[in-house]
Amino acid sequence: MEKHVESTPPPAVLRLKPIEATAETFGEFGQVIEASPDGEEFGPQDAQLDLSRGIPRFYIMHLDSRPLKFSSITHHESVTQCLGSIGGNVWYLGVAKPSIADSSEVNADKCMNVVKSHCGHFYVPPAVDDVRVFRISGPKFLKLNRGTWHAGPLFKADTMDFYNLELSNTNVVDHTTHYFVKKDGVVFLIDD
Repeated sequence: MEKHVESTPPPAVLRLKPIEATAETFGEFGQVIEASPDGEEFGPQDAQLDLSRGIPRFYIMHLDSRPLKFSSITHHESVTQCLGSIGGNVWYLGVAKPSIADSSEVNADKCMNVVKSHCGHFYVPPAVDDVRVFRISGPKFLKLNRGTWHAGPLFKADTMDFYNLELSNTNVVDHTTHYFVKKDGVVFLIDD
């Protein structure tokens, strides 16, 4: 007697063209910070940081083999995060707008698709159609708003180094991931 084994269909591959990260194109996700003259006073062109919920951690992150595809996306509820490549080399970041649910919305049942993170906060999973990919080139860095979903850094080189500003325990207590491949049957491929 033959057994019938259900097979899962392969994930759909969605090809996304990257958008060059500028103050205008990246604004709903965070900020693009570029060089400014020495001595210039603090203003809106500077990273507007929220590091108030813990001890800041600023470090150089070494990454190997991060090809231009992703099937999951992460957010941090408690901190703005800054990422930039050492040397200004080209890199890519998949993003979706923050979707942290306010506790009053959850209590009033205003959000139908709310999930509780293992970190304790509530959020609405990012929609496949809301994912964008940015190309970051030259001497600049990205500041991600609190809760901005992100996949990457991704790059074409074999290895790259990035500076990263977050909290000392971000990756332990504030790391929520949505798995598009499992939940939506989708993998994203950056077409550049």
